[in-house]
Amino acid sequence: MFVATLLTNPSEPVLNVGNVLAYHDQLAGGEFRWLQDGVACEFPIPKRPDDLPRIWQSLQDRGVDLIIQPAKNRRKKMLLADMDSTMIGQECLDELAAEAGFGERVAAITARAMNGELDFEDAINARVSLLAGLPESVIDTVLETRITATAGAATLVRTMKANGAYCALVSGGFTEFTESVGRGLGFDEARANTLEIEDGVLTGRVIPPILGRSAKVEALHEITARLGIAPEDVLAVGDGANDLGMLALAGTGVALHAKPAVAAASDVQVNFGDLSALLFIQGYAASAFKAPSTLL
Repeated sequence: MFVATLLTNPSEPVLNVGNVLAYHDQLAGGEFRWLQDGVACEFPIPKRPDDLPRIWQSLQDRGVDLIIQPAKNRRKKMLLADMDSTMIGQECLDELAAEAGFGERVAAITARAMNGELDFEDAINARVSLLAGLPESVIDTVLETRITATAGAATLVRTMKANGAYCALVSGGFTEFTESVGRGLGFDEARANTLEIEDGVLTGRVIPPILGRSAKVEALHEITARLGIAPEDVLAVGDGANDLGMLALAGTGVALHAKPAVAAASDVQVNFGDLSALLFIQGYAASAFKAPSTLL
């Protein structure tokens, strides 16, 4: 048995019985359940439809995400999340570069790297080198003035933790940001790269080893082994090419507003919903969400 979940942007709810019913019938759906009026619903289906790409695209054209997954074990015991452009709305390195006057140049490199067009390690070294000479204080400036949590981020973490899940932030970004973001959103642990700083100044180098795609996979293995759970018990979420390994390995790997190459390689795509979508696809109704006590 499978479950079909339809969801959309909570700020622009477009679902109603009239426009959902046709898809419910096409999918031979069972008992219908609203998870949040106008925003998300679900129903069991007997199998994956042969014409799923057509149905999925039809819903995409209407601003609706469709996720079909096995009904068994869809509520996960661990969240493994990317940070930049996933749990937060920005790329921290791009924001640092903007402070240094290299914003557009670095953002272009970031976009290509996240779409898998450039080697991640080469790209991060090239971008960080442009930051040489910036005062360390620029990090706090960026955190205070440029970084915002993605909609639904704190609610996702708090709700999963309230239901016994472990939450880990694993970023190709930097510890100088993950420590603050992870603490603000309530993560149990955070892993990232470290900028080299000498005498209060960024040197333009990253302290090795560089955490990229393989390191995120290793983190998934290490943390699940420590917790005594399996990769199938993990919900992973990311948007860039360096997230593909962990997305493929996790029981549910979600490409969230992802780069084209990442979306194309992912079975579960969320293109319209926010991070609350990750709760809906586990079967949580909005009435069961835990509102954040603090916001980033």
